[in-house]
This record gives sequence, structure tokens and C-alpha cells, in this order.
Amino acid sequence: MELPFVNRTLELGELDAAKRRGGLLVLFGRRRVGKTRLIRQWLETHGGAYSQAIEAPLELQLGQVVADIGPLDSEIIPKTWAELLELIGRRKPPWTLCLDEFPYLVATDPSLPSRVQRWLDNGLARRCLLILSGSSTRMMHAQFLDRSAPLFGRASKLLQIAPMDYAAFCAACGLDPTKMDAFEQFACVGGIPRYWEFVDSSADVLALADALYFGFAPFMEFEPQRLLRDEQVNGPTALALLEAIGRGAERPSEIASRIGIPQTNLSRLLQQLLDASIIHRELPWGQSVRTTKRILYRVGDPATRFWFAVYSPHRSRWRSYPEAERRKLIHDHASTVFEDHCRARFPGAQRFWQGDLELDLIAPDPEDPRGVVVGEVKWRRLSAAERKRVLSELEAKWERSPLRAQHPRARLIVLDATTLA
Repeated sequence: MELPFVNRTLELGELDAAKRRGGLLVLFGRRRVGKTRLIRQWLETHGGAYSQAIEAPLELQLGQVVADIGPLDSEIIPKTWAELLELIGRRKPPWTLCLDEFPYLVATDPSLPSRVQRWLDNGLARRCLLILSGSSTRMMHAQFLDRSAPLFGRASKLLQIAPMDYAAFCAACGLDPTKMDAFEQFACVGGIPRYWEFVDSSADVLALADALYFGFAPFMEFEPQRLLRDEQVNGPTALALLEAIGRGAERPSEIASRIGIPQTNLSRLLQQLLDASIIHRELPWGQSVRTTKRILYRVGDPATRFWFAVYSPHRSRWRSYPEAERRKLIHDHASTVFEDHCRARFPGAQRFWQGDLELDLIAPDPEDPRGVVVGEVKWRRLSAAERKRVLSELEAKWERSPLRAQHPRARLIVLDATTLA
């Protein structure tokens, strides 16, 4: 079912500002994050033409764009991008045109960015707006952020559409944000609105897991392969690397061992997955890649993490598990997402680990410019006695932490499921 349009207030404001300025706006974000819905929602109010590119030969792509944007006030049927851009430029201003999935067009005709550059440099009429949108983060970066690219510096704004947060998820799906089951459902779908359409507010997290992952011909069955294809991260090694991370191999040496390749051969693939925002690199708080080799890699998006940590290892046996075991698998996955959720509340927050010591959260203290917040995260509701015990354990860990001497002003906190409120 189609959910109500929620959130995206800042993004709509950026589109309004781009309309007033005119010129080129670049909009990008991973597939299913809601780019097309955002653009169409905005165009309904402001007017303009929209065309979603197809993966096809040039002639069919041009024909699709012409059919989508309507009459060109000319008897000429454009056979090249140069002809089509010239006819579009003759339209009476002001106008708005959005070409969605721009990387598909570039893949068919690599000269298109240069043609668009010349077209833009010759000057658009005031308040004429061209929006170029794409799902491939790596491809869009290459076209607009690489200094050698023809369109580098031509956009008035590069607008990245990020996944939405837990509050937006609950608002869209009609769920009570204080309920742990609601957060566990969020942990299965993350901030990707397309996945939210499978959420039934009258059902629980097990029903959602079955609908999206474990049912007959599930929607998510080949989703990671689609993401890798969009980002042009090709080959079975990329999928194997994500499988290894999902099953607990987070250190480069462990990943290399699991997939059977030398660690020195991992760097390029890891960087591609980082550039595509499919994985995240974690460093202990206060460290950089130049000061530590204690680097961990994690699958970033909660839904993709669920695929590799829960769905892939257990799909063949899921139906044979008792309900309690299935719920525990989802609960354990949700605990990792809840840690991310808690760290997001504190700008600059990271984990810290050294030897057998691990701290869930360290961040600059917003209440004390010279202090830090040190937190322990528990994905359950703690009683008063449990909270006191956990805080005492956190104090003992902080006492033996090497960071204590550097940061004598520390505020220790315990974050449990009650923070959802």
C-alpha cells in the first residue's frame, strides 16, 4: 500500500530554493530511499516535466524522454541529445525538467555530461531548472564531484536524500514509537520508505519478517544484488565480503580469512563499498585511520544488515525454529540498530574498544564543553535495580579505560528501551 508522504521538509525547501535560482540541481540517494516520490510530490505543487530513464539504446531513451515531457513545439523529432537539449531550451520560461536515473543515460552515451555542460554554459533562461537524479551514489559522485568531470561545479546544489529516521517511520506506519516491537520492525526495514509499505500496524515484527524476507518469493530476496548492481560493484567477492561481515567478521583480517583471499586484496573492494555507503568503517573514539589499526567494518543500512545477519544464515531453517528463537534473532539484530539510534542522539558519538574493554558510546558532552558522555546501551527495559547495577559496571569499565586520564570530566549514562519515549 502507498503510505502518506511524511518528513522531507528540508528537502522540499531546497527544491523550492532551486526553483527560485534556476540552473542545475543534482539529487541522489540509494534506490528505494524515496527520491522519485519526493520529486513527484514537489512537482505536483510547482509544475514541471518528469522522465525516468530506461536502460535501453539511445534511440529508445530519447523517445522515452520526448514522450514523458510532452510537446516540444517543433516538428523535429530529436535523434541526438544535442537536438533534444536545444528544443528544450527553446521552451517558454520558466520551466522545470527532471531526468531521473541519469546514470542510465550516461551509460548509453558517455558524451552526455559534456553536452549538458555546454548547454548549461550557454545559459538557461532565468528560473529554468534542470534536475538530474540518480540512485548510484558512486556514479553520481563520479559525474558531479570528480574535478575532472565535465559537470563538476555546474550544479547550484547537490542534494543527497538520506534514509529517514525512526520517528518518520512510526508516523508513516501508524506505530507507537514507545513500543519495542515498533523499533524491532524499524530494524527490519530501516529508513527506506519502499520497505515500509510492507508494515501492517495491526501485526507484529514476526509477520513483517515473513512478509519481507521469509515468505514465498519475498521482496527482499535479491535486494543486495540489486544494490551492488546499481553501484557497479560487481563480482561474487563483493557479496561474499558482505556475507562475512554480516556473520560477524568485522576486522579486515577476519574478512579476508572467511572469504579466502589475501588481506592486501581487500582494500579496493572495501573502498568501493564504503563509497557506495553499503558498509561503514568504525574506529575507536578519538582515533583516526592514521593512528590505529583497530578498524571494524559493518553493514550500514539496518535492512541490508538484517539480510546478511539474519535472513541469509537462517533462511533455510527459519520455519523450523520455535517462535522464541525467531524472536531472539530479530531482537539481537535490533540491539545493534538501537545502539546506532542511541549514538545518533549525540553528535560525534562513537564506540571505544581496546582488548577486553568495550564502551558503547563516547561523545562530547553537550552540557559541558570540556567533558564527555560515556554511555552503556541495553536493548531492554531496565528496572531501577538493574539500571543501578549497569551504571556501577559502567563506572568500573571507565575506571580502567585509558581514556579516563585524558577526559577527567565524564558524565556516565545508561540508555535502555525507555529512551524510545
